[in-house]
Amino acid sequence: MKPMNQPRQILVTSALPYANGPIHLGHLVEYIQTDIWVRFQKMRYPASEGHRISYICADDTHGTPIMLRAEKEGISPEALIDRVHGQHKRDFDGFLVEFDNYYSTHSEETRRFAETIYATLKRNGLIESRAIEQYYDPVKEMFLPDRFIKGECPRCHAKDQYGDSCEVCGATYAPTDLLNPYSAVSGAAPVRKESVHYFFKLGKCGEFLQNWTRAGHLQDEAANKMAEWFEAGLNDWDISRDAPYFGFEIPDAPGKFFYVWLDAPIGYMGSFQNLCDRLGLNFADYWSKDSSAELYHFIGKDILYFHALFWPAMLEYSDFRTPTKIFAHGFLTVNGEKMSKSRGTFITASSYLEQGLNPEWLRYYYACKLNGSMEDIDLNLEDFAARVNSDLVGKYVNIASRAANFITKRFHGAVKITDRYSDPILQTVENESDKIASFYENREYGKAIRLIMELADSINAYVDANKPWELAKNAEQSEELLKVCSIILEAFRILTLYLKPVLPNIAKKVETFLNLSTPLMWDDVFNGISPKRPLQTYEHLITRIDPKQIEALVEANKPSLQATTEPAPHSEQRHAQHQQHVIQPIADTISIEDFAKIDLRIARIAKAEHVEKAEKLLKLTLDIGEEQPRTVFAGIKAAYDPAQLEGKLTVMVANLAPRKMKFGLSEGMVLAASDERGGPFVLFPDEGAQPGMRIK
Repeated sequence: MKPMNQPRQILVTSALPYANGPIHLGHLVEYIQTDIWVRFQKMRYPASEGHRISYICADDTHGTPIMLRAEKEGISPEALIDRVHGQHKRDFDGFLVEFDNYYSTHSEETRRFAETIYATLKRNGLIESRAIEQYYDPVKEMFLPDRFIKGECPRCHAKDQYGDSCEVCGATYAPTDLLNPYSAVSGAAPVRKESVHYFFKLGKCGEFLQNWTRAGHLQDEAANKMAEWFEAGLNDWDISRDAPYFGFEIPDAPGKFFYVWLDAPIGYMGSFQNLCDRLGLNFADYWSKDSSAELYHFIGKDILYFHALFWPAMLEYSDFRTPTKIFAHGFLTVNGEKMSKSRGTFITASSYLEQGLNPEWLRYYYACKLNGSMEDIDLNLEDFAARVNSDLVGKYVNIASRAANFITKRFHGAVKITDRYSDPILQTVENESDKIASFYENREYGKAIRLIMELADSINAYVDANKPWELAKNAEQSEELLKVCSIILEAFRILTLYLKPVLPNIAKKVETFLNLSTPLMWDDVFNGISPKRPLQTYEHLITRIDPKQIEALVEANKPSLQATTEPAPHSEQRHAQHQQHVIQPIADTISIEDFAKIDLRIARIAKAEHVEKAEKLLKLTLDIGEEQPRTVFAGIKAAYDPAQLEGKLTVMVANLAPRKMKFGLSEGMVLAASDERGGPFVLFPDEGAQPGMRIK
């Protein structure tokens, strides 16, 4: 960081949202976290003093999923990404995420930088080509990415698993290891086919990356995670894809395209170049090797590998500067679980706003939870309502409402503070400025909010002790009433300043109510309300959350039968294509004798529990009428809370050979349904079934 007396040039980015779906509350953790940090920086380092803080982002627009979705909708990829760009920008605006530039990776700026970086890496001997064998869809005439290949897990033999990992047993593997593979695009059996691909020799960058990841650019926990990759060895990175593909064609390789993860982070550069062109800034001041500017990336921990290894290596060996710091955060759970469409907790940004919920409620609640680590945070909907109502309404806004009308009605809106430096409550509030600033700087928003609310408690205690409503009853105490109410509102002004990065709209209303001559900046802590600028009439700043609003939000996000039933297509051909995306291919025909070999039994779930360090598994204890219950590990953690399952009946495969897993011995398999539309959905038999009954 530059000395305080030198202007700072700060460029901040958030990870680029993929242009293939809506923004949801999980995404907003990152953008709200970044926006709070940027707003704080802009308050502390104003442009009027020569500082420049820029916050940029863009839609990540390339790749097979974009191409296939556009094809399914009967539009061009360009039309799809333009539409989604508008939707994303609308959602970010709705939650007060204030970008200086929000752009697209499908731009000439990004193309130019991608080609420049590729050419430089190639010139430096870090690009090589070689033939590889991969799956090819003979119907769609395209090579298949891992996630578009499905089949039987080579380890546990679970059906309909993706080409890179099994959601049942957690195994990872190559797509060519799948048994009975099929294309998730057409349903056809893929064939193996050779193709020449281009690789970035990441292993040659190992020494630089080991030093870079331990040089303070990452959080300690992120640097430790990177160490695991170094121990495993850095592999060459496949940076090319075959046509058909929506992206940038590699200049010297017709029919080959840059893999989306190559040009996605380059989109930061493309977006900033676009901003430079608009504002007349010098791109090199921020991205050249000798740049003294600060570059900060906010990302989710799931893409740390790309940002902390591939990205700095690409930059270093293509003659650009590397990031100052990369800040990784955790995931969002809702009510202690992964977001779920079936429970209505997979909540989109647009649905939240459409239900009439205040975006600053969510900004505040996330701020209460966020810190500088990679820990996951939980949106507990009951606590959400209670926290907002208690803190923002009961503590913070309540301060202004207890003093404002006395000043406007009795003293013509003019405050009077004779000696702010001798007043204990003002000194208490002012003296925490540096500590709160430090919390914001280090992304310890939860600590900042806790301290601010402690100050709010102190101010409310001051109000209770001085009782302005009692002073107002006695004309002889008019001067004391003016002094007390002036101190209350001045303390409220400082609290608003502290909360402004989190609550920009409320802060703006307060600035209007207090009739401030300029917007609140961090150095205004000691400036005070001017007695020469009368207060405006006080209007309520925020409403309480009604629990019914939360209930309505959850209900609005639950899928309905109507929502899952699409209208009839215009032609049989389109109908067939649609079905290939929704209904998985029917397996090979079997005889009744084959089916009879499978022993399906009714089982009572005697116990369900989480498995330590297992991301997808629950441990189920199943009673099928035998002397000893059985243990089954099921990949259903994302959809079910253990407490929901205990005591229920389900269906299990009783004669499946036990398999040894790292968490223990699994003695069967629970039946569940899933496909692209959702799941897993565990099967629950009709009432009257009893444990041990055979299903025929």
